Amino acid sequence: MQAVGPVLIVLFAFSLVHLAGATQRLSGWMTFFGATILMTVSLVEITFYISALHADPATMPYISLVLISAVQHLYFIVAAPSLFFPLGIVLLRSAVLPQLFGYLALALAAIFAALGVAYMLQLKLPAFVLGFAGVQALWWLTAAITLIVRSGQVYPSQA
Repeated sequence: MQAVGPVLIVLFAFSLVHLAGATQRLSGWMTFFGATILMTVSLVEITFYISALHADPATMPYISLVLISAVQHLYFIVAAPSLFFPLGIVLLRSAVLPQLFGYLALALAAIFAALGVAYMLQLKLPAFVLGFAGVQALWWLTAAITLIVRSGQVYPSQA
């Protein structure tokens, strides 16, 4: 799930940028770049999960678990904000989704960055911070349902 989920999120984000007609705007390109960062951080974290399963050398599981904790900081400080901030701008400048989604994306970007910076000096993020990552899943689900409900509408990029 940790590897497949981000791929589906990125594809959906790309779809939103396309539907908004923002593929040639800076905010669209920044969303693509943010999606690349998100995928990179997710794949690095998955690599350490897989390496934690191997006991040769004996310290491998411990080292991998420490590195997983370190990489999780990247998700909060860089990966989530770099996707949600430009995507929020794309959504605010289009009619693909209600503007509330754009404002919520900007708020999520700010909260993720603030939590990442606030706990940067702690190796392990507190449980409530890691739990907050689940909020973004609700954003993606709600955005997808809203897009499906509004699927019969014509967007400016299609006119």
